[in-house]
Amino acid sequence: MTRDEYQQSLADLRADVLAMGNLVGSRLDRALMALSTVDEAAARAVAGADDEVDRRYLDLESRCIQLLARQQPVASDLRFVASSFKILTDLERVGDLAVNLAQYTLAADRKRFEEVDLSAIGDLAREMLDDAMVAYRTDDAALCRDIAERDDELDVLCQRASERVVRELIEHEVDEGDSWAVEELLDDVSRLLLVVRDLERVGDHAVNIAARTLYMVESDPALV
Repeated sequence: MTRDEYQQSLADLRADVLAMGNLVGSRLDRALMALSTVDEAAARAVAGADDEVDRRYLDLESRCIQLLARQQPVASDLRFVASSFKILTDLERVGDLAVNLAQYTLAADRKRFEEVDLSAIGDLAREMLDDAMVAYRTDDAALCRDIAERDDELDVLCQRASERVVRELIEHEVDEGDSWAVEELLDDVSRLLLVVRDLERVGDHAVNIAARTLYMVESDPALV
């Protein structure tokens, strides 16, 4: 492979990682929409489309390994390929979390805890992911650090939502003699808490992407 071909292969890798980010982001958007509107058709579409993300992940992972093994990249290129490799893993896991959200929509009675606002959490987590991919595309170190700061805000929103769920569970009236109703209520509470946890994890993966991009740009993954 000539030097020009090698540089083109690096450019192609970045473009394809960004394309996977767009794919995962669209899956997450659809899962969040399904969650907020209780759209079962949209939820099923997300839950049944994980194979495409997995195939892209495996293909790009293989290309990263080939670049590392065959081309022996110099320091800056090595950081780029290694960071891209790790970012792919984070994106694949966000894709899995989108599937989790879709499955929650299909399984739970979202009308039971309508007062628990998940939209603000989902919007912030999605924004962080989008900005993380912008930082990767533009080598924006300042944006990487901004994403890490916003993660504190996301953690606070998630904590408040979890506390609200638990408080409403305590205050919720249910016939304790109806074991089926009690079990159903507890299942919904459990799923709702898992949704909050998964949205928080989307933010964590955005922070991971930002840290890996910062390492790629400055050879230092420290966000603070």
